[in-house]
Amino acid sequence: MKIFIKTLSIVLLITSCNTEVKRDGYLIHGNAKGIYNGIRVYLKTLDQNNRQVDVDTAIVMHEKFSFEGKVLGPEMFFLYVNSVNGNLPIIIENSEMTIDIDKDNLASSIVHGSKTNEALNAYNEQLKGLNDKRREISLALREAAQTNDNEKTALLNKDLAEINLQMANKPFEFVQDHGDNFYSLILLESMLKRKNEDLQKVIDTYQGLDETLKASTKGKEILAQIENIKIILEAQKRTEIGEIAPEFSAPTPEGKMLGLNDIKGKVTLIDFWAAWCGPCRRENPNIVKVYEKYHDKGLEIIGVSLDGNMRQTDPKAAWVKAIEDDRLTWHQVSNLNYFNGPIAKMYNIQSIPSSFILDAEGKIIAKNLRGPALEAKIAELLD
Repeated sequence: MKIFIKTLSIVLLITSCNTEVKRDGYLIHGNAKGIYNGIRVYLKTLDQNNRQVDVDTAIVMHEKFSFEGKVLGPEMFFLYVNSVNGNLPIIIENSEMTIDIDKDNLASSIVHGSKTNEALNAYNEQLKGLNDKRREISLALREAAQTNDNEKTALLNKDLAEINLQMANKPFEFVQDHGDNFYSLILLESMLKRKNEDLQKVIDTYQGLDETLKASTKGKEILAQIENIKIILEAQKRTEIGEIAPEFSAPTPEGKMLGLNDIKGKVTLIDFWAAWCGPCRRENPNIVKVYEKYHDKGLEIIGVSLDGNMRQTDPKAAWVKAIEDDRLTWHQVSNLNYFNGPIAKMYNIQSIPSSFILDAEGKIIAKNLRGPALEAKIAELLD
């Protein structure tokens, strides 16, 4: 009996040693060869204002350091090491991983044990290859320019355009090839924030992701961003030159509802402005001059105020005072809800002053003209 119990205990011990422990958080082992004891290592993330904030700090001892914690889902962090230049983008998951620090180039450090970080490293390597090619072509272009070799310059410009196109397409290609990898979500989110990005292409690429990715917390966040972008894209289409301006109505300073269709003339100017907007107030004298000159010939103006920001204690009073001070004698409406008002959203107003010129049928024929350009266009239409 004693032999049986002893044997059973040994079996249980061996079994427990061979059982893989499932992690409820992340554990990062850092190998910091060549880095002195006492050097601090930082994990940082970005807040809502895109500013870096510290998440955790570790200290190198005997060329080792570690981080331990928990994330709700895979999340992008940045690792910094005192006395080492640069940073290492790293995606933290609730798993065990190892980082081999390159003390000469932190960005070249290697992350093991994470499928997501392997994708991140692969993408950066591909992008580095394209960057290296672009650098070579740029150097060759300078040399060709110095020797006035026009034929070579033309060929190199063609090569440079091709490399630039490859770099622009690389994120989309990578996401399409890694539709089940969390790094694809991070790439898509970064593309959504870029200016001049093909947003419809980003939306289409998101649709091709694995369903498990789209169902993740980050996937749902990106979907919410996409839904907002769809609204913007639809507003952009509605307010392109050649389109009929969307009808709207809003309260006047007297509290009566006034619509665009109520005031249209031979030419109509929709002017988005606000009492708090310095550039708008500086442009108002020019609009007054144009209105006084062309109102009798058929020019109508409707001002849409975006007053109502949090710094205004009494936005309506500020709006009415600005109308009086600037002698704005044309029609005025406002929901006093800043950029969140329905008309601002309908017309996709991202900044002010913004304006639209309509013909007699309400078709948009010009946008965002100011100063002499505004007067010249109205003169062209009404003189």
